Amino acid sequence: MISRAERTAFGEWWWTVDRLLLFALFGLMLAGIVLSLAASPAVAHRLGLDTFHFVNRQVFFLIPATVVLIITSFLSPRWIRRLAFAAFVVALVMVVATLFIGAEIKGARRWLNFAGVGLQPSEFLKPAFVVLAAWLFAESAKRPEMPANILAILLLLATVTPLVMQPDVGQTTLITVVWAALFFMAGMRWLWVFGLAGVGAAGLVGAYYTFGHVRRRIDKFLEPGTSDTFQVDVAIDAFQQAGWFGKGPGEGTVKRIIPDSHTDFIFAVAAEEFGVMLCLVIVALFAFIVLRSLGHAYKDEDPFCRFAVAGLAMLFGLQSCINLMVNLHLIPPKGMTLPFVSYGGSSLIALAFGTGMLIALTRRRPRAETLAELSHYQARS
Repeated sequence: MISRAERTAFGEWWWTVDRLLLFALFGLMLAGIVLSLAASPAVAHRLGLDTFHFVNRQVFFLIPATVVLIITSFLSPRWIRRLAFAAFVVALVMVVATLFIGAEIKGARRWLNFAGVGLQPSEFLKPAFVVLAAWLFAESAKRPEMPANILAILLLLATVTPLVMQPDVGQTTLITVVWAALFFMAGMRWLWVFGLAGVGAAGLVGAYYTFGHVRRRIDKFLEPGTSDTFQVDVAIDAFQQAGWFGKGPGEGTVKRIIPDSHTDFIFAVAAEEFGVMLCLVIVALFAFIVLRSLGHAYKDEDPFCRFAVAGLAMLFGLQSCINLMVNLHLIPPKGMTLPFVSYGGSSLIALAFGTGMLIALTRRRPRAETLAELSHYQARS
């Protein structure tokens, strides 16, 4: 047992970190391993791979992901800003690089290959962008004379432009929605609200007429009888037949039919084999993480921490909602993973980076430290 009087770095971390939030994240990681055992062997068999190929890789990537989460959670808010800036620059350069040397998959260039290992830079770009946007909005709130809002708009344009060119409309929409929510929290005027809403609507209409895959997905969603909706239909059947406790581990059929059962549609596999009860537990874990984080943001006196925690929580929650709603056929299909549950290497490590910053910023800090952080801002102004 770690004593409260212990003055080591780990002892201080242990008694200031939100352990319930941390355990909820580890609970999702454990659920990811269990559901990978349920869903991925059938996919591996179809691809001619070892039965537990995806399970082994899931565990393999969870090890560095856990290390990244824990190490990042030790950092102070000042170091979080510095780390986010460095990660943003590197990730943005890599996103631009995908336009020229990225592997083309289904008409989009979103991946870079390093020694046979695929990396999706946009996954790392998202949390770093949110922290930088939160910093700019915090500066705007504390120093009205600083053109922080203009810089935040330029930051958004610099981020979404290469994403649109890949194209990756889903990540672009996610980033823009979180940015708009932070802008609203920072006290933007109603004129900006309606203006941004109009720009967003125009952007979605433009994406529909510009990108064929976006148009096809929306058409499938609006008129399911006129096109192939096989994966979604099978997922819906899985939910309808699941019952409260499912068919039992290994007894499901969805994983043998849906190509993306270990990634985009792993929630449907969970429903079919383990029932609605497990699905409710998973949803409760996501809701707990988001709501508890927003509670921390509401009580934090430091504008930067308040905006950053709220933004990271919304990013985590919206990505979760998008995946869940796709499984339930509530929105058009979008290849977005269920955080810490779906299979994915770069996604797991990027999520650990984002949630590590979230844990760091929600740690209990002495009031004197918070006042010192605010004084640091005032001295710079």
